[in-house]
Amino acid sequence: MAAGQVDELRKRVNDDWERIVELLKQKIALGSVSSKGIAADHMKRSAQFVADELIKVGVDAKVVQSTNPDGSAGAWEVIGSKIVNEQAPTVLLYAHHDVQPVPDASQWDTDPFVGTEIDGRLYGRGSADDGGGIAIHSGALQALGDDLPVNIKVFIEGEEEMGSPSFIPFIESHREEFDSDVIIVADSGNWSADIPSLTTSLRGNTTLDVTVSVLGHPVHSGQFGGPILDANTLAAMLISSLYDEHGDVIVPGVASQEVVGGLQRDLDEASVRADAAVEPTYTMAGTGSLAERLWTKPSITVIGMDVHPVEGSFNVIANQTRIRLSMRTAPGQKPQEAQQALAKYLVENAPFGAKVEVTPLDNGMGWAMDPDAEATQDALQAMKEAFGVDPVNKGEGGSIPFIPELQRIFPQAQVLVTGPEDPKANAHSPNESISLSGLRNNVIAEALLLSKLGGE
Repeated sequence: MAAGQVDELRKRVNDDWERIVELLKQKIALGSVSSKGIAADHMKRSAQFVADELIKVGVDAKVVQSTNPDGSAGAWEVIGSKIVNEQAPTVLLYAHHDVQPVPDASQWDTDPFVGTEIDGRLYGRGSADDGGGIAIHSGALQALGDDLPVNIKVFIEGEEEMGSPSFIPFIESHREEFDSDVIIVADSGNWSADIPSLTTSLRGNTTLDVTVSVLGHPVHSGQFGGPILDANTLAAMLISSLYDEHGDVIVPGVASQEVVGGLQRDLDEASVRADAAVEPTYTMAGTGSLAERLWTKPSITVIGMDVHPVEGSFNVIANQTRIRLSMRTAPGQKPQEAQQALAKYLVENAPFGAKVEVTPLDNGMGWAMDPDAEATQDALQAMKEAFGVDPVNKGEGGSIPFIPELQRIFPQAQVLVTGPEDPKANAHSPNESISLSGLRNNVIAEALLLSKLGGE
């Protein structure tokens, strides 16, 4: 896009800025906590507010209630469209209007449900996740106005923070409303408030329960300890065998892969250590870049273990223990394959012939963008023009299962994952906030992207 056009869009966003910020403040005030009931009246009010705001920027939006898999009433969803030319490309804009709860408001420096501006950031629950995504879509559509060169479809979800139980049935029953050439998921974030990013990949996830048995019943440790190891120790030995001496997962059949799109900038170890409150004496496990280890290499975590508490413990050899393992899988590996490989390894490598039984649980597929797609290149260029610096792509170590499901349902569509967050956003935590300068540039970037997708 010519410099003059970029400047014009920037001016339009600046002229609309007061409305965009006010929209976000009103959204924060709604307290759209889905854990209080996805079908409740407060979530319906939240959905209607979003629909009304989209109508103001030219979208034919409406509120529709989904149905849960068990047939019960589901979330209040917002869907809509703005068709400018039947021959033009179609872009689906996604965000979600529900927010995380606030368990303890005393941990906040401001009222979590009053949008409060401090030092260039707007504080409030849902300011970044994902009220910011809604504000980006609204601001971009308003900036383009009658110059919008693509058809728009919109889906603003009402249960993302609850795991999206009715997401897939809802999409599949509304395929025509969501069928598109490009899908923009505005629910991630940037490298920093000043450096934009496309999210290049998401790890998958698989979970399984493992029961380790050594005896038919507990026995006295003084009488039998030595040749008979307790089930807890055997489980610990089994867990430790999943890694080599460097801390890399070594389970045959569990895949690893390079950073999608190439590594442009590695993560800063000091920042990672500070963010996670890592003990000073601890050495980071694994090999390769920190980005690989956090974004595209597998990790296995013990998230639950049935053992006797220290309080009230006594001298017996535990006959059995159960652990729950959560494994983050490489973006491109089917989690079922990784789950089966891990289960096979656990059974075949039982220490001292202990009995190991595995119960497979949930799976969630990972996702990787196509770095060579035209839409990807358009997005990167739009970000550079809006922020004035080269974007730094980044992966995410967590999982967003609905994104690969969207790709499965609409295999022809290019999925782009953007978003309003930055490392200071504190999404899901006290003092959630959004950078207002970053939000402004995100709005401009999406407006530029929609123009480019329309061939302008």
